[in-house]
Amino acid sequence: MQHSRRQFIKTSAAIATGLSVALLPAGVNAGQKGMKPSSSGNSLSSLLPAGGKAGGKAPSAKMKLSWRAYDLALKHTFTISGFSRKSTPVVLTKIEYEGVTGYGEASLPPYLGETQASVIEFLKKIDLSRFSTPSHMEDILTYVDNIAINNSAAKASVDIALHDLVGKMIGVPWYNMYGLDKTEVPYTTFTIGIDSDDVVKEKTREVLGDFNILKVKVGGPDDKRMIKAIRSVTDLPLAVDANQGWKERLEALDMILWLKEEGIVMVEQPMPKLKLDDIAWLTEESPLPIFADESVQRLSDLHRLKGVFSGINIKLMKCTGMREAWKMRNLAEALGMKVMMGCMTETSCAISAASQLYAGMDFADLDGALLIANDCFDGATLQNGKIIATDLPGIGVVPNKLFDTNW
Repeated sequence: MQHSRRQFIKTSAAIATGLSVALLPAGVNAGQKGMKPSSSGNSLSSLLPAGGKAGGKAPSAKMKLSWRAYDLALKHTFTISGFSRKSTPVVLTKIEYEGVTGYGEASLPPYLGETQASVIEFLKKIDLSRFSTPSHMEDILTYVDNIAINNSAAKASVDIALHDLVGKMIGVPWYNMYGLDKTEVPYTTFTIGIDSDDVVKEKTREVLGDFNILKVKVGGPDDKRMIKAIRSVTDLPLAVDANQGWKERLEALDMILWLKEEGIVMVEQPMPKLKLDDIAWLTEESPLPIFADESVQRLSDLHRLKGVFSGINIKLMKCTGMREAWKMRNLAEALGMKVMMGCMTETSCAISAASQLYAGMDFADLDGALLIANDCFDGATLQNGKIIATDLPGIGVVPNKLFDTNW
């Protein structure tokens, strides 16, 4: 990382209150200091040429938001504690301005509570013509957030597209504007869903050599069987995600003690999300770090989770996108919590957006695009077990041949 943790902590209080971060022109180059709160609090205008592109004119065009539904086909049936699925619906978005296009995405697994219809209905309410320039990101995204409660994935689809657009207009990737080294990232886990021994072993063998840590879905009666099946194939470090599956704290602790002996390195959402007292006790007793997933959604959740969990799993689809994810990351670190960057089943659009801001985090689970057979974007790639952002500006993606341009 190109700026110190101390600077993150010093700025976290301001970030948590909703202030934007000033992106100084010098700050897009390696070796610059960390960011400071913006004096205006809402604009990147000083970095943008007049009209939004080199040699431009005074702003006259308006931003245009458009969208289309798209279904992601999973390579394997995906089973977690509670249900299985073979596909994930998404809504792809784009914002066009002065000949530049930013791309976004809302991924909609069933448990998120949003549908393609609800996302599209939300997007129809957005009027970007009221803003003269995309550079007023804080104002735009605050407006979008205030249109209606919830709808976090729908909001994320606008947030990601806007970040991509502005990054392209400035001409640099967002990890550079955040002051991060895109290579200083944790290994990503690859997720093994609940399945039969033969399928679990097959999935594990398929990814050996590509990943340095695996994540196993647990939270039911087959937990030990699943771990033993994987351990018969590999001794790679494992993370586990119980998806709220363990109902009693003593049951959860017994399982965690056993998992520690099997080489597991972290546990995600062991118990129901509202059982915070039990989870706090479990975190105190556990030899492994305990991360919140379903218990944490947005920035406002963090203070109540201090002392309950060891860390948090930030997902763009839960927290409304990159703007709030960055604030959550900084506040969590200021509170002394560990941080993980996670994902849903997503195209390389949303995965690439996440890849912009996770350098220096403790864990990562950014395998979402690797689980699908019809990724319509090219972007961040798996390199030696890590998801590495491209050098392209914005979030670093381009549509590929599967992308339908007729919308």
